[in-house]
Amino acid sequence: MFVKLLAITFLVALVVSALLALLFSAPIRKLLARLVSDELAPVWKCYLTFAILVVGVSGGVRLWDLERYITPDKDGKLLVLTSERWVVEIYKTIIGSLQGVAWMLLLFFLIALLAYVVMRGFEAKRPNQEKKVAPTGRARRAAR
Repeated sequence: MFVKLLAITFLVALVVSALLALLFSAPIRKLLARLVSDELAPVWKCYLTFAILVVGVSGGVRLWDLERYITPDKDGKLLVLTSERWVVEIYKTIIGSLQGVAWMLLLFFLIALLAYVVMRGFEAKRPNQEKKVAPTGRARRAAR
């Protein structure tokens, strides 16, 4: 019964993570297209999709909690998997996957926002620096 619970929680966490990766695919792609070069954006998107799957599965399949069903307690009794416990374990799996991916994406979008602000700052300074450069003698004569 434990192996079945482990397999089902793994599949549920994988499906939830895959749905989240699909849901956030377009925003991640657009953000990366703005922040990195055209050659690197698909590679980073692929890596982030992989990271979403890994974080979602690891957050959803809480192996240390599932060990309760194979490790006897102080009295030597094993915890029994009833239908109510199945529902609770599946619910915990879904919430754990969502929570793990949410934290990962929050961190990614905060870092991306910081990178975007820095890039905008450099882009705003660039035209000002070009105006401040004094024209050379040849450029002054050509301007007359």
